[in-house]
Amino acid sequence: MKRTAARRSPSGKALAMRCGRAAAGKKALDVLLMDMRGLSSITDYFVVCSGTSDRHVKAIADGVVEEVGARGRRCLHRDGPPEAGWTVIDFGEAIVHVFGEEARRYYGIERLWGDAAVSRLREPRPGRRRAAEGEGEWERR
Repeated sequence: MKRTAARRSPSGKALAMRCGRAAAGKKALDVLLMDMRGLSSITDYFVVCSGTSDRHVKAIADGVVEEVGARGRRCLHRDGPPEAGWTVIDFGEAIVHVFGEEARRYYGIERLWGDAAVSRLREPRPGRRRAAEGEGEWERR
């Protein structure tokens, strides 16, 4: 699929990165940032991550909404009870998908949107201080 130019402001990437860091702050697993510009008309970025239980999925989703909301960005819509194995949080320029581990394997969102450029949130090496915003660095996959 051919990629086209970005439609929205560059702040979308910063928003998505903030969402990913907020998820990591709640111990989310395998946090990915997917660049959807030119692939989807609904958003610029997906943030995809996993929790280990229904309770963990809820804690991650609540943490993302709280952290991003504290910085002035309102959640436009949230759907999916944790027991469904998948919660979606829409911030407009970024959509966060919080999966249970089994649901993430089943739905395969990374395979479905395989043309997207993907970055993974990597935890800092042991002994290194975290950045001011906190959790790790993004590396291109």
